[in-house]
Amino acid sequence: MRKLAAFDCPVQTTPRLVTARVIHTVDDADSTASAMLTDAGRILALGSLAECETAAARLGLEPERVDLGDAVVVPGFIDAHAHPLMFGQLMTWVDCGPEKAASIPEIIALLKDAAAGLPAGRPVRGYGYEHRNLAEQRHPTRFELDEVATDREVYLMNASGHGGVVNSHTFALHGVDRDTPNPDGGEYFRDADGELTGEISDAACNILTGVHGVKIGHHGPNFHLADEPEEHLRQLDAATQRFLAGGVTTIGDAQVSRREFDMYLRLAEAGRLELRVSMYLLSHLLDDALDMGLVGQFGNAYLSFAGIKLYADGTLGGWTAYFPDGYVGDPCRTGQLYHEPAEYAELIRRAHGAGLQTATHAQSPTAIEMVISAIEAALADRPDADARHRIEHCGLPTPEQIQRMASSGIRPVNQTQHYFNWGEGVEQAIGTPGERFNPLGEFEAAGVPFTISSDAPVAEPIPLEAIQTAVTRVTRRGHRLGPDDLRVSAHAALRAHTYAGAVSIGREDDLGSLELGKYADFAVLSDDPLAVAADEISGIRVLETWVDGELRHRAA
Repeated sequence: MRKLAAFDCPVQTTPRLVTARVIHTVDDADSTASAMLTDAGRILALGSLAECETAAARLGLEPERVDLGDAVVVPGFIDAHAHPLMFGQLMTWVDCGPEKAASIPEIIALLKDAAAGLPAGRPVRGYGYEHRNLAEQRHPTRFELDEVATDREVYLMNASGHGGVVNSHTFALHGVDRDTPNPDGGEYFRDADGELTGEISDAACNILTGVHGVKIGHHGPNFHLADEPEEHLRQLDAATQRFLAGGVTTIGDAQVSRREFDMYLRLAEAGRLELRVSMYLLSHLLDDALDMGLVGQFGNAYLSFAGIKLYADGTLGGWTAYFPDGYVGDPCRTGQLYHEPAEYAELIRRAHGAGLQTATHAQSPTAIEMVISAIEAALADRPDADARHRIEHCGLPTPEQIQRMASSGIRPVNQTQHYFNWGEGVEQAIGTPGERFNPLGEFEAAGVPFTISSDAPVAEPIPLEAIQTAVTRVTRRGHRLGPDDLRVSAHAALRAHTYAGAVSIGREDDLGSLELGKYADFAVLSDDPLAVAADEISGIRVLETWVDGELRHRAA
């Protein structure tokens, strides 16, 4: 029997008085301070050094002094939509992203090097390529992956996380040939002669994950491949350190199955849960949640259940988001919906009726319409002015849909690093409407509070990069996406990655800003993101990350 692990007890045992060049509280008054008093993981005073010293004396404390010099303090970043276990797993794969490979031959070379160091028969797995970032402007083929190995599986995951490319051996191992029909909700891509190219998407990835991984009836993609529990724990540990290095102190895990839930419990039991996690259960577990009476948030300061995650359509990066008239870049592709509208509306009705927050992945206007209509109907049945239903990614809402989101209190959770990494590809996929991808400025103008997150591993958890991209809308290649009215200020972007993230996961009473009584979760930066030039924000270094009043990460 596992013993109760009281892992939510305050870690901090020594009171501290922290001083810095400036402390951005990101509170409603947008105030600043130069000193902060903390004890037992909470903030006891903010203001000048003299004011905090007076507060310490009044409370009978003799705090340890932490002088951060010319550094700048901001609230710990909240990554309200990420996939930590998948991120940790991919960290054990071969990084084939744009920083590592700019062409298909470079990818093949990376995978060959990895294969040479693996035991015979061990699969070769790579991740992170985005075909529009490659010199060839196309996906690799199975024949090119055959150059890596013909006696073992080779899988190269697309940056979108919704598919990739496999070698011929993988198809042969699983009995897939040119006559194999596409699975419901996925595709084995073929060339003009009907021959398999090697590219697979969504439910076709069942050959890798098993039938419970991606199929439509499982309510959305789960591309994590099964490893032993101890290996999964090591993967989560590694991912945690990357989040902390970016200044992230709280995560919203937007795809929790029984496996993720078990891993978090094991981490907590072992005392290895170093940041805060709010879990969103995949919607195929809705019946289980309702049967157990999980009709609201529960948990503790470190691990909590927040709501239900659903999928409306696929991804823009992988061209599986639903555009019924086809993609400009490939009219034969339409993408897909994960549910018929009536089925989806019933899921939303049941979750909302039980008081549960929902978070739905939706990218295309058609998918977003399905989500908004379902939420409007659920709110009409049971009014709730603070339901906080979320639309994840919310890539291309129409102006009319944005107004309805404002009226219904729907919160978009966006990932600006998506268009930093492959924003040009959205225009190639669907034409000039793609320049509106993630229209933060339009959300702000309509009074829709938006949240910025990473979607790691689709993007690295680097909040300062995400903030800079929200301010500039300039991609990795230097292309500016859309007009200036889609941009937001550095202050708005910082708030979107801190306080707004806390509101989106239902934790604003104790997280998201630096205020009296809240948890002492903060990031220490080498410069001020609200004072430097917009194109210099991502160059700011995260020097330290503190959780619960204790130092959790220090940059080398």
